[in-house]
Amino acid sequence: MIIELHLLQSFPVSNLNRDDVGQPKTATFGGYTRARISSQCQKRAARQLFTAYGLDESATAVRTKRLVEKAAEALAARGRDPEQARDVARVAVRALGFGVDGKDLTQYLLFVGRQAIELLADFCDREWDKLVKAAGDKKKAEKVKPDKETLAEARRILDATRVADVALFGRMIADNKDFNVDAASQVAHAISTHAVANDFDFYTAVDDLKPDAEAGADMIGTVDFNTACYYRYANLNLDQLVENLREDKDLAARAARAWLYAFVHAVPSGKQNSMAALTLPSAMLGVVRERGAWNLANAFLKPVDGKRADGDVLAASLAELMRHFNQLRGFYGDGQLRTVVAASVTGHVPYAGEGETAATFAEFAGRLLAATGA
Repeated sequence: MIIELHLLQSFPVSNLNRDDVGQPKTATFGGYTRARISSQCQKRAARQLFTAYGLDESATAVRTKRLVEKAAEALAARGRDPEQARDVARVAVRALGFGVDGKDLTQYLLFVGRQAIELLADFCDREWDKLVKAAGDKKKAEKVKPDKETLAEARRILDATRVADVALFGRMIADNKDFNVDAASQVAHAISTHAVANDFDFYTAVDDLKPDAEAGADMIGTVDFNTACYYRYANLNLDQLVENLREDKDLAARAARAWLYAFVHAVPSGKQNSMAALTLPSAMLGVVRERGAWNLANAFLKPVDGKRADGDVLAASLAELMRHFNQLRGFYGDGQLRTVVAASVTGHVPYAGEGETAATFAEFAGRLLAATGA
């Protein structure tokens, strides 16, 4: 069973997700430049809200390179010598099969449950003498290979069967595929429903304590931005979620609810202090289906024209979204669709079928989750 979420969200002046030169990310779609927000950016924004929507912190994850540092801090808090604790933690992480650089950072970000740090500290405590001895031999410490018992310990430390984030978004560890987790949720890059052109703000700043006789700015610069109405799409495979969480249906239900609420309310943090583009989706379409998945981005292959839409790009985008959705289910059939619910802050959803609209977000979310049994 799959939940699909289609959102239309308009942002004013903003730079929510920057590229390598500081400009808002873009993509060419249908031959036109579109504003873009990466899937990774959206997932991070959603993850930050999981505890606000029903998940305990213990059921969430962190993405970090700092396992050595944090495990050493945990060991020091237990009374171990701080410097020796760091040496032991470094050897322990290497023993688990992960490379550590000269700054005690792992070679790549590891996506682990919050309990992993305490579990790693427990491992260090139990194997303290052995790890201290290994840490004393620098050549050996840099070339530690995990044995079968240590790999079993690594599986326990990296276990994600009670971690909703990892179950939802998956995990890939190149050094050991046994730790990989297939994602239950897929998230598309958000793209604008219309063509965009990035712009820039030329700003100046003045030294408040400068003498009145001295004129002119003391700082000048530019900040790139755009304005756009985005189409956002994500889906959640509930069967995969339950499998990832080892059949814990209660946790899976809470994770599904947190996923739905967090994705609707998530707003990327880029440049928010200077632009405050804190808007919510204005329209949404939710689908619960038995199989398959439909990304509706092709509704905007031909960009919405603001002039032809009488300036109401959002209303025109919603009409195109619903029209395209109905075209697809008319052509392919809707036998696999269990529930369809649409909602708009205006209360009007064009092309919606009878009984397929919700008056509020609470009703929208409730009907989707009820259809899944979550």
